[in-house]
This record gives sequence, C-alpha cells and structure tokens, in this order.
Amino acid sequence: MNKLLVIFLSLLLAGCGGSDSAADNSDNTVAECSRNDINSQVYCKLYADYLWYDELKTGVDPLAFTTPSAYLNQVIADRDRYSFIMTEQQYQDRYINAVFFGYGFATQRTDNNTALQVLYVYDAGSAAQRGLRRADKIIEIDGISVAEWLARLDAGTATNDDIYGPNEEGVVRQFVWRKPDNSQRQADFVKSTVSTNTVMHRSVAQVGDKKVGYLVFNTFIELSETELEQAFSFFAQQNIDELVLDLRYNGGGLIRVANQLSSHIALPKLQGNIFVKYRYNDKNTRKNSTVAFALGAGRTNLNLPRVFVLTTAGSCSSSELVINALNPFIDVVQIGETTCGKPVGQVPDRVGDFRLFAINFQTVNALDFGDYFEGLSPNCPVNASVAGDWGVSDDPLYAEALAYIDNDSCSAVAVSGQSLQQRRTLEQVQPQWLLYNEQ
Repeated sequence: MNKLLVIFLSLLLAGCGGSDSAADNSDNTVAECSRNDINSQVYCKLYADYLWYDELKTGVDPLAFTTPSAYLNQVIADRDRYSFIMTEQQYQDRYINAVFFGYGFATQRTDNNTALQVLYVYDAGSAAQRGLRRADKIIEIDGISVAEWLARLDAGTATNDDIYGPNEEGVVRQFVWRKPDNSQRQADFVKSTVSTNTVMHRSVAQVGDKKVGYLVFNTFIELSETELEQAFSFFAQQNIDELVLDLRYNGGGLIRVANQLSSHIALPKLQGNIFVKYRYNDKNTRKNSTVAFALGAGRTNLNLPRVFVLTTAGSCSSSELVINALNPFIDVVQIGETTCGKPVGQVPDRVGDFRLFAINFQTVNALDFGDYFEGLSPNCPVNASVAGDWGVSDDPLYAEALAYIDNDSCSAVAVSGQSLQQRRTLEQVQPQWLLYNEQ
C-alpha cells in the first residue's frame, strides 16, 4: 500500500511505490561494495540509488545486525518512513502471484478492544466462503473472547499464532461474529493460500437522473490489470455518468496500474498528456523521465470529466499518484481523510535472496507538483467508519460522495480538522504502508 509510488520500466509502486526494473548501480566507491555479506550489499545499493543517499547514517557496522531489515532501519535517512526489505519469496507471493497464507480477511480493533471489526474479506478465502463480510464484528475465537485475546496480546502472554494458529495448511479456528443487525454467526475457518482480489466491490446506483458507478480498489498489482478492465467494461455497459473510486485501504503498488486506472477514468480526454514525471538523485539524473497517460493492459475508457475519490491515511503511494496525476486535467473531488503522504517511490531491487524497496525517486505531475509529504487533504473532510458492507448508503464517505453528486457541493456533514485516528495493527509481515490486521 508500502501502507506514493514506484518506478517504471514496468513500474511497481508496491504499496510504497516501486518498479520491476533493476537499478543501475554504477557507484561502487564505498567499502561495502567490495564485500559479499548481505547487509554490506544493501548499503552498496543504497549509496548508489537511494534518493537521500547523502543522509545515510555513517559508522554503522553491517556485520552487527543479524537481519537486513534491522540493518536497513538503522542506516536510512531520518525522514524515510517507507523503505523496507522482504524476502524474494514474500515479494513473489504478495506482488507477483497475489497470494498470502491465512483466512482471507482484514480487521481493526473496535468496541473498546472487545471485538475485531472486519474491514474487508477476499473472495477466495475461507472466511468469505463461510459468510464473513465487511462490518461484521468478531467476538470470539476458538472458545475465547476477543476481549481476552487482545488483553493477552497486549500483555505479551499471547501471540498472533496463539490466536489465529500457525501458518500451516489446514489449521482450523472457530470464529464467532456479530452481524450489523446484531444476529450472531459461527463457523470454522481453515488456513490456506488465499488469492487476493484487488477489486473488492463494484456497483451502480441511481442518484437523481445520474447513474453513479462505485469501485472499491484495494491494491495496484499485476492481477489488477485484468480486474480493472472487467470493472470498467461493466461501468461502460451500464453507461455511468459519475464514478466514485474508493481507495481508503489502498496502500499502493505498480505505477503502471495507477496509469491504467487513471486512463480508464478519463481517456480519451487525457490523450497525449503527462501522467507522471520521475525525479532521481543527482547521481541518476539520466533516469529522469516523463510518462504519458496510457491504458496499458486495459481497453475500456469512460472519458469522465470528474471523479470522486474516497481516502483515509491508508490511501498511499499509487493511490495518491492517481489523484495528483488527474488533478491538472479533470475535476478530482477528494472525500474523507488526509492521505498518507508519499510522493516518492522505489525500485524493488534484488539483493541476494531479498528484495530491497528503498526510496529511489520522487514523482511530480504535469504541473510539477509533488510536494505532499504531509498527505493530500480532502475537499470534503469526513471521518471514515465502517457502517456496513460495501455500498451501503450510510457509509460516511460513500454517502458524502452521493450527496455531492446530488447537490454539487460538500454537505453540512463534512467536518473540518483532524480525522479520527483508529487503532490498527498488522499481524502479517508486510510493508509499512498497510495499517490494518490481515488474516
């Protein structure tokens, strides 16, 4: 989601931004570049390509750290919230194969730590197949209340493996949850490899004399290319007049998919215009480039004059790139909370058996704007909450978008000031841009 961007030779903005091209490390003047240990090689890559290479910590012994992640966290610039490293297998599973191991749902704590509220479920997971849906509240796991589990977790007397079981095929846990109508359900969930759909929801609503498309999009990965084309083909068949794009949990991903999404929305209106400009460090100015809007793997375009984008602090990287890239050309009405603030990206570089996602470049739009390290602020500020499944009329962000379409302005409900901060945790090892617990 990392929870802006990534680069491009096929650009991957993997939740933090990135590209699937290898970096050209021509500067091998540091001592670490002559050593073979993994941490020294990480530093060598950083010194050559890191956007803030001149702010790397000095005097940090690579051999003093047992993991490249621990070492990376010690040497990167103080301002850097987004660089990370993962194993090659984790990279392939998450971003290439679009799978992870679990039950297939994401939650956040709620009701004073007595329940886990479901943010979304993946279609192929055991949880979805047994009826768990967004807005449900899990209240018991394997005969123990969630309140007790969370108390033990906070006290350090229980782990996530204790709660959800080890990452082994066939592990079973019994879940009890409460639906929004207060009815109660119970089922056994089975751990397995889960394929992750990135389009979480699509629908069309009638608002006055307008057909309004609603698209919930969760991450920018290779699988998204096909899913986005299917979604926009559906919208084209429905002949929609407006689009509400929900990026509230989207931490980012491939930049080329961000380009495809943007182009689906507003081509051919955007034809020939600049989607993004890449700016590298002073050692790599030869890589600076400009990319135009293009459908890429898609075919369908809607030529819309405006789009409504729903955001939270979990909207990061490529999600922000879509907003920033479209702003000079069409009316972008941002609704919800301020985004995470990541106008920079990284090339996922192979280092031994690891993939290094270090910040390599900054992105700017056609007007050369890209200074939003504090996030992109909404036109209509609204605190996000989970009111029901996707598309319910009382979801605060979605309802505000429909009200704007109906009245052509922010409603009185839109609030000013800081958005509510909800406690979110991440059980699975993933990049930092994701702000919730995924199982």
